[in-house]
Amino acid sequence: MNYILFDGSVRTALLPFTYTRPVADIRIGILTIREKWEKYLGSTTTTITEDYLSEKFPLVEMEDNVLINASFLPNPSLVELVTQLKENELILYDEEILAFYAKETQEEIDFSTYNAIDYNGEVLRIEHTWDIFSKNAEALEADFKLITEGRKSAPISKTNSLICPENIFLEEGAKVEFSVLNATDGPIYLGKNSEVWEGNLIRGGFALCEKAVVKMGTMIYGATTVGPYSKVSGELSNSVIFGYSSKGHEGYLGNAVLGEWCNIGASSNNSNLKNNYALVKLWNYESETFEQTGLQFCGLMMGDHSKTAINTMFNTGTVIGVNCNIYVPGFPRNFIPSFSWGGATGFTTYQPEKAFEAAKVMMARRNVEFNEMDAKILTQVYEDTKKWRNE
Repeated sequence: MNYILFDGSVRTALLPFTYTRPVADIRIGILTIREKWEKYLGSTTTTITEDYLSEKFPLVEMEDNVLINASFLPNPSLVELVTQLKENELILYDEEILAFYAKETQEEIDFSTYNAIDYNGEVLRIEHTWDIFSKNAEALEADFKLITEGRKSAPISKTNSLICPENIFLEEGAKVEFSVLNATDGPIYLGKNSEVWEGNLIRGGFALCEKAVVKMGTMIYGATTVGPYSKVSGELSNSVIFGYSSKGHEGYLGNAVLGEWCNIGASSNNSNLKNNYALVKLWNYESETFEQTGLQFCGLMMGDHSKTAINTMFNTGTVIGVNCNIYVPGFPRNFIPSFSWGGATGFTTYQPEKAFEAAKVMMARRNVEFNEMDAKILTQVYEDTKKWRNE
């Protein structure tokens, strides 16, 4: 069977992260949503997404296909139902299409002719940007069980202080020395060739993905994920970093999500709680207004390739687009459009040519090439977000 993940109705609600990737490639827990489905299915997947993303994330159709709404995270009972789908069958969850069977020969799909199967079991779904951190604990627990069940952890150095060591797992090549690892409230997972330097305090749930690094004197607590090839230091709480990003110095990051290729300058901080303890509003790209999250704790949402200088401060519930460069001291506004350059005193347009030059240098440091496909995607983001910049 051929499995295809599609963005579904939530793509706009997951901007700015879905400007540069399909919904399926959002990281939550340890794995991306795509990686979760592929591990459960024992099969690769392809994607139905925006046209400008399709060259980098192509669709492959075969004679028989099952299409899966990528905003739904897999679990054993859901996967069993999906793998049993037959021709002219679909799965519904609360009136939303979760998955359906399609033949390659079907030019148009009339769902009114399908036999609908209601799924009433438990499900974890990502419908808003803040779900990525607020549901990270549950996703991390599920991924930890999926990845480690029946396996044995690599040895953990005796220099460390361990609490609930049975809930701590190191992949091959992972290193940790002279640190406190407390897995009482959630698992701790150290990915292949990742490294925790000396003198760290880590309270699970926590995932450090492949070749990521925790630098000295770091405090981490509250279901935090550090994606592959990322570096962190300072204080982190209930945050998700997709990968290839750096928060390598002192400063607080809490109830936050960072995309790929981000850099947080030294001593930068985000607020995650309003002074009046009110519920937090976040910028909504679809309504073009600030809308209620229902959360009291909500920090920073930062799109790919965005960066801050030292001592940058962010108000509660700040949304930063793709390819922003924030360097002026003070609190910038709560919504910063993609390709913005400046800070609290105002912004100008960060021209794509300069942004691409910086991306090439940053990516080359991690032995990754900034290619023509990346440039095309970011150029489309630049065009799509013009209306929010002062040009």
